[in-house]
Amino acid sequence: MGFASFVGRVLFASIFLLSAWQMFNEFGVDGGPAAKELIPKLDLAKKHISSQLHLDLPDIEVKQLVSAAIALKGLGAILFVFGHGFGAFLLIVYLLVSTPLLYDFYNYGPEEPQYTALFGDFLQCVAQCGALVFFWGMKGPISKRQPRKKTPRPKTA
Repeated sequence: MGFASFVGRVLFASIFLLSAWQMFNEFGVDGGPAAKELIPKLDLAKKHISSQLHLDLPDIEVKQLVSAAIALKGLGAILFVFGHGFGAFLLIVYLLVSTPLLYDFYNYGPEEPQYTALFGDFLQCVAQCGALVFFWGMKGPISKRQPRKKTPRPKTA
């Protein structure tokens, strides 16, 4: 069972490791294609949040956001492979922050072609987050607790 669990963690973490490696190789001076894709989506999200909260949000450097995503995915995946719960936590944080920004299906109508593709990718990220929460729950202190042995009662005559 231990070997199968390790192989499963390696296969699951490979999604994040390969993605982080590709983003790292394409990073360049301006943050690479990830930053170019993220700029309009981040501006739209900032505009929406500002209108709802009636606040002016500070400017976010997209290059730093991309480098943080690389760090979260890379470190989280490596720790996850070795069965550490903190790695799952880092990957959950990455998914919770990036999924609504990258897969903004809610900005399109159901009849538009972008809606279906974005909604499918969004649901895949939700499923990955669910798998990480399941793993994190299995690593929690409740599963390590041993059942309490019953003390034998003396027989009375």
